[in-house]
Amino acid sequence: MGVKTEGMHRGEFLVSEANGSRSRETVTIASGQVLEAGAVLGKVTASGEYTAYAPGATDGSEAAAAVLYDAVDTGEGTKEAVVVARDAEVNATELVWPSGATQTHIDNGTANLAANGIIAR
Repeated sequence: MGVKTEGMHRGEFLVSEANGSRSRETVTIASGQVLEAGAVLGKVTASGEYTAYAPGATDGSEAAAAVLYDAVDTGEGTKEAVVVARDAEVNATELVWPSGATQTHIDNGTANLAANGIIAR
């Protein structure tokens, strides 16, 4: 019998959030990405779309702005998705950072999230 490995479940990274839907919002995720729940996102200034946090970018996505609530595949075009955008505590070990992110990138992204009221514990 084979071994099954589960990915991150929807919202699994959340420790706590504000009542109702105050912590969440629906946003547009830029096309061409396959992102896991818990992915740290940046917001592209020109389009307003969210994309994987990109520390080396200069389009706005270099600042962490939100955390993706559930996995999304935008290979065939942009999609709406729910993000945790404010007033929440998240499990720092369950956040999904971009491949190649250094500890400095993670520290900066964590500080960006904290400025939005998303506290990594």
